[in-house]
Amino acid sequence: MTAPVRIGVLGCADIARRRMLPAFAASGDTVLAAVASRDEERAARTALPYGCRAVAGYAELVSLPGVDAVYVPLPVALHAEWVEAALRAGKHVLAEKPLTTDPDRTRQLFALARARGLVLRENVMFVHHPQHAAVRRLVADGAVGELRSFHAAFTVPRRPEDDVRLDPGLGGGALWDVGVYPVRAAAHFLGGGLRVAGAVLTRDRHGREVDTAGGALLRTPEGVTAHLDFGLDHAYRSTYELRGSEGVLSVDHAFTPPPDRAPVLRLVQGPESREVRLPAEDQVALTVRAFAQAVRAAEAGGPFAGATVHGAAVSAASSAASADWSEEASLLQADLLADVLRGADGALARASAPSSGTEYS
Repeated sequence: MTAPVRIGVLGCADIARRRMLPAFAASGDTVLAAVASRDEERAARTALPYGCRAVAGYAELVSLPGVDAVYVPLPVALHAEWVEAALRAGKHVLAEKPLTTDPDRTRQLFALARARGLVLRENVMFVHHPQHAAVRRLVADGAVGELRSFHAAFTVPRRPEDDVRLDPGLGGGALWDVGVYPVRAAAHFLGGGLRVAGAVLTRDRHGREVDTAGGALLRTPEGVTAHLDFGLDHAYRSTYELRGSEGVLSVDHAFTPPPDRAPVLRLVQGPESREVRLPAEDQVALTVRAFAQAVRAAEAGGPFAGATVHGAAVSAASSAASADWSEEASLLQADLLADVLRGADGALARASAPSSGTEYS
């Protein structure tokens, strides 16, 4: 039996405690080895349910010999520093999205991972859910005719005033937090030729220092458009829709579906409509499995080493997502996000750019 990948968690963020730590613990492919925080007591509280080691400070964790891979759920402004530290310490890395807010810095990190034969992945989980592969099959089979446009929205209710997503020094703002999802979805369905035709970022009336909403218009060389909407002070919405010459295909709970929710794809063709029902899947568990398999293959010198995650070792449920969880996919996302930022109002764009050197537990 192949030994599970030993995971060290760099920080005690909400997504780590709520989603990723339980998934690492439940998977037969991974085992939690350690949890780090600047606050030793917080690390101990977080580690206790899993019986793993609590570590005071990030630097100690990345140097631990009993850790094969590091998961980085820190605020985006801290990603580059600690992803690089983990890679230089010989650890594989799974980092929260976006990997950085600078495409050049993102490219440097992937180059470092390739040079050291390590796996570096951005934790974009929705691409692993089989519902999106089902959507692709329907579109490829002509369900909507010739594709004309893609529409996606990811919006969430107002955050508490002390939420890190509202802190410009930590890389806060709607674009970096929720805008990633519709941008990545557009790339997922429309491919590498996408370009930003226009964008806007706005603040709410409460005078927050970061963008709390935004929208973007993208287009392919063939003229297919992507209309994207995102926000941090909205009614919850997690949807996308593909519109074509003969039909419209829509998906609800597109980006963060509960693991027990059976997806329903809705297809309208003229006066006719139908629903395509799919089995429930846990995209978090599928992501953890795919990362562990990539690490094992890299350590064996297999096809997962270096830039992309491809090959037969991926489970059937995750194999369709492998090309969309690659270095190339992350770099396309990074370029598009940077172009959205450049296309938005300059003053707000500068206010939204994270500073460096801020610490977080």
